[in-house]
Amino acid sequence: MSSSAAAVVEMPEVAERSDDFVLAKKNEAVYVKGRRDWMKYRELGVTEASDGKIRAQVTSASQGLSEPTGWHIHLCEGQLVYMLSGWVDLEFAGGKVVRIEEGDSMYIPGGTPHNEIATSDGFELVEVSVPADMGTEPCDPPVA
Repeated sequence: MSSSAAAVVEMPEVAERSDDFVLAKKNEAVYVKGRRDWMKYRELGVTEASDGKIRAQVTSASQGLSEPTGWHIHLCEGQLVYMLSGWVDLEFAGGKVVRIEEGDSMYIPGGTPHNEIATSDGFELVEVSVPADMGTEPCDPPVA
């Protein structure tokens, strides 16, 4: 996992954009660099269309998490995750472990310490963050 704020990346063109909408076609997917090298991050065009106010991406992995990410926070107002397939286990303060799986969603306010501790062998999720430039910083485990 990278620490510090996310790097500013020039956003590639999405399939179609007008003053009324942005359309990101699956068969014309645009991938961007993300926090983890073993995942694919499909840009949905929202970052550019919202002038950086919101980021929306489809994140996919064809292998499971080999070790926990370590405790970290995201530097943002909030992060919404919607699981399309597979599952992710997250640990929060007090040792609370939550599994989000296909069809589940979770909102994590910015600055909330958490640790991704396990995933299914493959998964796909939609992640939305406000603002688009969501940094990640390691942190100490929260006191129980």
